[in-house]
Formats: sequence, C-alpha cells, structure tokens
Amino acid sequence: MKLKKKAKRIIIIVLIIAVVAIGFVGYNVFLKKPDIQEAKVLKTIDKYGYTLKDNKSKRYQTMFEELDEILKEDPVNEEDYVKKITEMFIYDFYTLNDKTAKTDVGGTDFIYSTSLSNFLENAENTYYKYVESDIYNQRNQKLPTVDKITIDSVEKIEYAYAETSDDAAYEVKVSWTYTDSDFAKYQNEATLTFIHEDIKLALAELK
Repeated sequence: MKLKKKAKRIIIIVLIIAVVAIGFVGYNVFLKKPDIQEAKVLKTIDKYGYTLKDNKSKRYQTMFEELDEILKEDPVNEEDYVKKITEMFIYDFYTLNDKTAKTDVGGTDFIYSTSLSNFLENAENTYYKYVESDIYNQRNQKLPTVDKITIDSVEKIEYAYAETSDDAAYEVKVSWTYTDSDFAKYQNEATLTFIHEDIKLALAELK
C-alpha cells in the first residue's frame, strides 16, 4: 500500500511539473511580447547636435555621412548644407514605413528649436495620425517610403515671423516620389524655409 501511495505522489508531481512546463512554454511562445530593442547611437556631429541611430535605413545613414563631410569643410558651403538637410528631412519625415508609432516623427533633428513641440503635435495629428504601433515588429500596415528626391531650387531670402528673423535665410523648393505607386497621391512637393540658429540651419517653415 505504501508503494502505491508513493507511486501516486510521483505521478502527481510529474504531472504538476509537466503542466508548469507547458504553461511556461505557452506563455513565452504565444503571450510574452519580445523585448523592445532601444535604438543605439552610431554617430554624432556634436558641434551641430545631429545624431545618427542604428534604426535608420542604410540610405539615411549614407546621407548622414555626406552631411558630416559637408560640415567638416572650412568654411561650410551653406548651399550644399541646406540641400543635404532638405533631402534628409524629406526622406526621414515623409517615409513612414520605418516608424514604430505615430509619435516616432522623423526629421526632428532639423527643426528650429522653438518650433519643435508645435511641429511634433501637428505631425502626430495629421501625417502620422494613422501610423499603427510596430514596437514588436508585428505590423502589417502598408506605409510609404520616399524614393527619388529632387531639389528644384534654392534661394536666399529675408525671413521674419513673430520674434524670429533672418536676413540670410534659405527657401528650398523640393519634390519627391515614393517607392510604391499606391502612394502616388500623397504629398510630393514642398517649400522649406531654413534660418540660422547659432551655427546651424534649422527648418522654420514647411509648406
């Protein structure tokens, strides 16, 4: 009788262990969300406050390297500078496919500092409004990626708005296409106004 009771106990313990193991495997496979990997900084242009993170595409990383080379010149060719940051802004802001959520707004490195909060709010309520979360890499939503970018013109202008003014600002007209024809009706041209903020050129107006 004692042996039977002991055998029963062993069976019960084995069953409990099996249930716990199955539950653990099921939780990890079906319920537990994968770890969220934070983007790492690959490179910075400290003097100008520009940062490149590893979640940016290879194309953007190449543009960042090109910008770094432009800014190493002495003196800096401002027309080359403004053309490059226009290209980078258009690509990063209007490409949604690599964004993790509607709050993951692109192009913020190039925004005039006092306009940044307003810019973010407007972006999240308009162009980024319907971007679904992809923090776990499970999104199926189809989103645009910018393809060819064309700088149509660069003009030096006087700019004044509220308490902000610059008599050597830049107005850049730019157009672009998308990699997928499904987005052909999305915005594909804009006029950007960049003003000086210390040594930087910063986007003060987008229309």
